[in-house]
Amino acid sequence: MAHVEVTGPSPYTIHIAHRITDQVAPRAKGIGARKVAIVHQAALKAVARGIAGDLEAVGVQPVMAEIPDAEAGKSLDTASTLWDLLGTSGFSRQDAVIGLGGGAATDIAGFVAATWMRGIKVIQVPTTLLAMVDAAVGGKTGMNTEVGKNLVGAFHEPDSVFIDLERIFTLPEEEIVSGSAELVKTGFIADPKILDLYRDGSARGEWNWEELVRRSVAVKAAVVSRDLTESGLREILNYGHTLGHAIERCEQYTWRHGNAVGVGMMFAAHLAHERGLIDATLLDLHREILTLVGLPTSYEPGAFDELYEAMTHDKKNRDGRIRFVVLNALGSCTRLEDATVEEMRAAYDAISQPTQEA
Repeated sequence: MAHVEVTGPSPYTIHIAHRITDQVAPRAKGIGARKVAIVHQAALKAVARGIAGDLEAVGVQPVMAEIPDAEAGKSLDTASTLWDLLGTSGFSRQDAVIGLGGGAATDIAGFVAATWMRGIKVIQVPTTLLAMVDAAVGGKTGMNTEVGKNLVGAFHEPDSVFIDLERIFTLPEEEIVSGSAELVKTGFIADPKILDLYRDGSARGEWNWEELVRRSVAVKAAVVSRDLTESGLREILNYGHTLGHAIERCEQYTWRHGNAVGVGMMFAAHLAHERGLIDATLLDLHREILTLVGLPTSYEPGAFDELYEAMTHDKKNRDGRIRFVVLNALGSCTRLEDATVEEMRAAYDAISQPTQEA
């Protein structure tokens, strides 16, 4: 079993191993919870029931809390339903929430835990690759509004995170591909060994998930340990996300997050190349790795104006300027805060191709 420690004001441990879901209930018991709400999606009902049985076995009362699938679960209606459930079930500050599922489930579970009685503990149990390396780690919680994604939320670090690598082998191929975007991102911004592992895995026909996940999680843990509230360093984790979130919004969240981020990274690479921050070799490396993993690197022509408007709502913007995280070398990032509309349009033109299915 691998352990990654997140330091800072509220330190916690990320546990990474095969078949460790049975360790969740003893942890809930250990933190003194009397009741635990298991926030989960319908497809994981059997897993949630298993955890409920484990909780009952250690004397903790489970409360099942099923939510809509994917981004539909990250809404005010869902949050309100969960708050009402906690209230009618008599949850106190001593009790806890478990976020079981993909990123949408861990996001809304964390947000409800952050806001119930001004904060109760949450244990994250991510079951998708994307959630394992991104959503469940780092303490960002939130929900969507009509205006944009994750605009309402709170920083609320988990009590602990349990990553059961066995869940990866239950995922459909498209979820593996989408989730790989966040691992590839950490390879470009901080740990190029991750990119080598993807190359090696492609050649062998299998991925070394334990090392890939551990390395990617370690990158994020190191960043959030130094900057929980995204006041500076943590912004590097948004590489590819400015255009990525805009694509998701324009597609009404029917595109998978990782696919949109893949296009966003390609866009950011073109911006950096046009500014002379990276060379053609590193630009081409983006296309090579993203294509190798199966992620899209282009988007439909003629959509720039709509995407530009969506990017004006990005959380990283300052003083009305769209700000981008870009590379200045492999494994090194900077911010581009003065990109002109013409530069953005040129970078977009470079990735404009007939729509790829997300």
